[in-house]
Amino acid sequence: MKLSFSLGLACLALVILSSLPAYSEEMSQADFEAALANFPAEGVSLPYEVLRDDIADSQNPDHHFEIRNGGYGSAMTAHPSVANQFYALTDRGPNAKYEGEQGKGKTFPVANYTPRIGLFEVQADGSVEMLETILLRRPDGTPITGLPNSSDLGGTGETPYYADGSPILVDDSKPFNDDPASPDYNPLRLDDYGLDGEGLVALSDGTFWISDEYGPHMVHFDAEGKEIERINAFAQDERNLHTLPAEFGNRRANRGMEGLAITPDETTLVGIMQSTMRNPNKDVQKCTVTRIVTVNLESGAVSQYLYRQEKDANSNSEIVALSNTEFILVERDSGFFLQKPEAQKHVYRIDISGATDLETVTAEGTSQDEELGLLIGAETIEQAVFNNGWEALDAVGIVPVAKTLVIDMVAQVGYPHDKMEGLWVINESTLGVLNDDDFATWSTEGQLHQKFLDDTIIDSNVLYIVPADLSVN
Repeated sequence: MKLSFSLGLACLALVILSSLPAYSEEMSQADFEAALANFPAEGVSLPYEVLRDDIADSQNPDHHFEIRNGGYGSAMTAHPSVANQFYALTDRGPNAKYEGEQGKGKTFPVANYTPRIGLFEVQADGSVEMLETILLRRPDGTPITGLPNSSDLGGTGETPYYADGSPILVDDSKPFNDDPASPDYNPLRLDDYGLDGEGLVALSDGTFWISDEYGPHMVHFDAEGKEIERINAFAQDERNLHTLPAEFGNRRANRGMEGLAITPDETTLVGIMQSTMRNPNKDVQKCTVTRIVTVNLESGAVSQYLYRQEKDANSNSEIVALSNTEFILVERDSGFFLQKPEAQKHVYRIDISGATDLETVTAEGTSQDEELGLLIGAETIEQAVFNNGWEALDAVGIVPVAKTLVIDMVAQVGYPHDKMEGLWVINESTLGVLNDDDFATWSTEGQLHQKFLDDTIIDSNVLYIVPADLSVN
């Protein structure tokens, strides 16, 4: 009996030890804790390479500017088993608003850019090294691009342009022709596997899930970056493992599923929309109501919850699970603190356990519409809040997720960037924060130039490490 009990304790200890995070070969736990304690308050820049430097800077025409890769700031996530490593995600690549001969769209100065995941490691001296790049690929192994999807799969009519303003075509040697019946048919080059990635989780089996701003899509990739399966709101998409409610196809352009988490038991994906959806149209988009969706990966069962933003048209830019019901998320505006002292860059803790699942509402006066989701009378959730405030939801018993402020990054570190988009839960008292530097590329009135934080500082990916209460009871 005593021997059996001792063996049981030994097995339990082995299980506990095997589940603890390891460290890279050169790093001990003590070294990592020292690196965290001494991490510079102003953050540490991630390494980058220059993609191209041959385009004239529209703000300084006598000079060229650098398009950098960089770009690893759309999302970040902890390495599942190495405590001092994290993954970070790029979006679709360098781009900027532009309107040319084929209408409104984006310039893609590196048109064949492949969105990617980077693996980074914090060193004992506090520096950050890049260890690996994982290019995202189609199921056949060919690299994807960041070019827009077709309209049937979430495209919003964005025209892709080169840096010189010419449209990106299937055959650039021939004129544009969008008549499918013409023998000279030569349409815009789109990519139904293209992603504008904004959310990232890394699973213990080495695979990744990414959410994006196009579909929105939630795409599963293997350890080498090849697509396995996906989830989106388009029932006709034969690639789908599961299908999101159709209303998610009404996302606002460039403000899709900006954050993605997975519950600690790795059973359920949790995505958050960046801003109010255009549900049913753009008239309601300047509002404070945003949606969180959960998808059980085995059954496909979906739940929806509401998150209330602090200001109209703010951006929810990241979400990370602390437990199966508690999460932290980024809510921010687009201001630069060095230019706009009232800029908001907040991390909140939320709890969905006391919130209303929109999929289960049966109150009198409500109904479920296949295309628009839950209706209150004849109004969508977004219309109801836009027209009548959150009181319209109170009246039918709909409760948003509870939220409490964890960190104000402007107050904490004088956070100078516009886009706070990555969170890394290092331990229950330490949080990593990462910005999206947009590949150090910006535009004014459609003309490309270097992205600056003020008159002299070029934006870059910067990792901040700050104290935070991330404990779970």
